[in-house]
Amino acid sequence: MLVLGVESSCDETGLALYDTELGLLSHALHSQVDMHAEYGGVVPELASRDHIRWVLPLTEHVLKQAGKTLQDIAAIAYTQGPGLSGALLVGTSFAESLAFSLQIPTINVHHLEGHLLAPLLEDNPPAFPFVALLVSGGHSQLMRVDGIGQYELLGDTLDDAAGEAFDKTAKLLGLGYPGGPALAKLATNGKPHFKLPRPLLHSGDLNFSFSGLKTSVLTLTNQHQPLDEITRADIAWEFQEAVTEVLSNKCMAALRETGLDNLIVSGGVGANSRLREKLNAATNCKLCKVSYPRLEFCTDNGAMIAFAGAMRLKASHDKRKKDYSFSVKPRWDLAELQQP
Repeated sequence: MLVLGVESSCDETGLALYDTELGLLSHALHSQVDMHAEYGGVVPELASRDHIRWVLPLTEHVLKQAGKTLQDIAAIAYTQGPGLSGALLVGTSFAESLAFSLQIPTINVHHLEGHLLAPLLEDNPPAFPFVALLVSGGHSQLMRVDGIGQYELLGDTLDDAAGEAFDKTAKLLGLGYPGGPALAKLATNGKPHFKLPRPLLHSGDLNFSFSGLKTSVLTLTNQHQPLDEITRADIAWEFQEAVTEVLSNKCMAALRETGLDNLIVSGGVGANSRLREKLNAATNCKLCKVSYPRLEFCTDNGAMIAFAGAMRLKASHDKRKKDYSFSVKPRWDLAELQQP
């Protein structure tokens, strides 16, 4: 069964073709980073308009890349939420109208479920059940995953998520957008000169809080004005150490509490090399296994949406047509998802 995946939740337009027997056949991504960098962050209206420009050309590209035609597509999966409402409407309306013209089913996918399942696209995917660290955009969550749609929330962010803290700290250090990768790059030149707090490190639960850490960075930068390059690098190094220490320790605590020995890490912050280094060392020491999606699938992409949709369709054995009406869910709790 060939599934077309459409991702348009924020500032990246992603299309992909996933075959339930052959795996991922093709994928393409257009990033709006350069456009939004001028404004220091995502401008929703510009994001929506750019999705409109790219969704058709990218669909044609993935079909050509895979040697397929529209008539070969058996179903279309698309991101229904959460995300920017205008951006979501572009992908949703495109997917439903195309499916209507082809008279094939659609699968509305939760964006975070796409991230959650992205490591399963790799050659040696982890087996259920596993603990998942989801660090994407405004989300820092630990989940127990027993199967498709079987998600138990173990820990959540109480305020700023890790990705938000990276972006806000990068702005304090005078770095460009997107802030996370820029801060991580600057941190490679830093040294352990400062000491920042590790929020909720010993809280006894699996929740996260990074707003206080951002405030500590603000205080530190104000004390060392004007910031020279060495100071900026040292602050970036210490900030990254603080965030990755909290994330890695909470992951290991989640494995202990659940009694599981499989961990997966998904989302943009999951691409951070220091976080991966710490988790690799910690899980190796405890004889556990950690899995990541390839770097290109850590950020938003169509492949994870096509895969999540294919897994849901395959599990439900539901090939019925729909009425092709649609809506978007800018706010959508992952806990509301049900089994296929």
